[in-house]
Amino acid sequence: MKSKMTAWEKVEIARSPKRKTALDYIEKIFDDFMELHGDRAFKDDKAIVCGLANIGKQNYTIIAEQKGRNTKENIERNFGMPNPESYRKAIRFMNQAEKFNRPVITFIDTKGAYPGVGAEERGQGEAIAKSMYEMAKLKVPVIAIVIGEGSSGGALAIGVANKVFMLENAIYSILSPEGYSTILWKDSSKYEEAAEKMKLTADDLYEAKIIDKIIKEPKEVDDIEFEKIIKRIKKEIISSIDELGKLSKEEIVNDRYNKFRNMGEFIQK
Repeated sequence: MKSKMTAWEKVEIARSPKRKTALDYIEKIFDDFMELHGDRAFKDDKAIVCGLANIGKQNYTIIAEQKGRNTKENIERNFGMPNPESYRKAIRFMNQAEKFNRPVITFIDTKGAYPGVGAEERGQGEAIAKSMYEMAKLKVPVIAIVIGEGSSGGALAIGVANKVFMLENAIYSILSPEGYSTILWKDSSKYEEAAEKMKLTADDLYEAKIIDKIIKEPKEVDDIEFEKIIKRIKKEIISSIDELGKLSKEEIVNDRYNKFRNMGEFIQK
């Protein structure tokens, strides 16, 4: 049964400055987390956080889009909009994960890749495409979790996974409703109607077989509810890695390829 909330109401929840950030989830889900920095080419862009984590004896590589918890942090994190060096940092640690046979967990939460002149000059489009390409051929399990606002290539760049989970009130789309409205009707004020047409909610995406599971969450999340959400996510990560761990490296790559190939065929129908 679909939620009674409108698509635009889900957008507003996903964008809420009170919503938990990727680091909030990482700190609760994993036993330990050590952040690693830099793309070894330009600088360490803080819109994406990368590092090593574990649950018990199982080690993971973490790649997470990080919004700020306040104005100061948002400026430092570029409001969660990655520059190309963020994606190149992510690629660096994806390759490291494969080398050391660590599953990759990504947390998606961005309004999109940063569209500034400097980002374009440093190859924003190429960095996003390369990130998707590298993820597609990783020989270790990859799980992507949409925790908030997953928009545009900025989100898709770290979304090529064997399993894609999505919080109930998160959104996942190719662009913002305002952008969609502007392109389709030349009028950005029709964003609410655009949100409905875009099918960007967890219910819509699960029905379209784009995501694998919806993680339940209430409209308002207090500390007690957040602990429940953490337990649900942790359970899904552990069970999925147990399942994917039974596959060979070639089967892991094929599983991911077939998932997106079948997804494309379903959408075309």
